[in-house]
Amino acid sequence: MGRLLNKVALITGTGGGQGRAAALRFAREGAIVVGCDFNAEGHEQTRALMSAEGHTLHGNAPVDLGDHEQARAWIEAAVAEHGRIDILYNNASAARFGQVSELSIEDWQYTLRNEIDLLFYTTKYAWAYLAEQRGVIINVSSTAAWGGSKVAGISAHAAAKGAVVSFTRQLAVEGAAVGIRAVSISPGFVATPGTQAFLDNPKTRAMLLDGVLMDRPGEPEEVVALAVFVASDEASFITGSDIVIDGGLLAV
Repeated sequence: MGRLLNKVALITGTGGGQGRAAALRFAREGAIVVGCDFNAEGHEQTRALMSAEGHTLHGNAPVDLGDHEQARAWIEAAVAEHGRIDILYNNASAARFGQVSELSIEDWQYTLRNEIDLLFYTTKYAWAYLAEQRGVIINVSSTAAWGGSKVAGISAHAAAKGAVVSFTRQLAVEGAAVGIRAVSISPGFVATPGTQAFLDNPKTRAMLLDGVLMDRPGEPEEVVALAVFVASDEASFITGSDIVIDGGLLAV
C-alpha cells in the first residue's frame, strides 16, 4: 500500500510480539526497517519471515538498549547505513511484577531501566536525525498508565508506563519547534507468545478480560495498524497524544 514508502523506520523489540508484527507491517507499507532486540534468535526469526516476503530486516541483535552506549551504537549504525531516520518506534520493554511490599529493589530498578530508560536513550541519540526529517516518535505505553490491575502487582510497570505518557507529551512540546511529532500508544492486554500462559489459564484469562467490552485480548497486528497510521502523513496533525487501544477497558 506504500503509506510509509522509503521512510527509514527504527523499531525496537523486533524479536517477537508487537515488534515482529510492526517490522512486517511497516515493511509491507514500504518502509526501510531497522530493528533490534535483546533476543538474537527471535530477531533472526523475524528476519527470515520478512525475507520470505521479499523484505529486509536491517539492524542487529543482541542489543541491550538499557545500556546507553549500545543504544547510541544502534542509532548511529542505522544512520551510517541509511543516511537518515524518519520514524522511531520505541516498542521494546521488559518488566517484573509483584506487590509493593514484596517487590525487590532490583526488580523495581530492572523495570524502570527496561521500560523508560531505554526509551530515553534511543530518543536522545535519534533526536537530531529525526529533526532533519521532521520525523515521528511512537512510544508504546499501556493502559497500566491509567489504571491498576487485580491480576498482578504492577506498581513498577504502571510507574514506568505513566512516565512514558508524560515523557511523550514533553517530547511533543520540544519537538514542535523542529518538526518532530511524538505520540504514545497505550494498548490493553494483547495476545503474544509472552502472554499466552496467562490466556491458557481460564481463571487468569477471566480476570484479565474483566471489563474489556469486546471480551477478548487485542492482537499485535491491531496495535501495529494504529502505529502505521500515526507514523504516516495522514496523522500529521497528531502530536502529544496518548491513544488508547484496549477493547473498551477504560470506557467502563
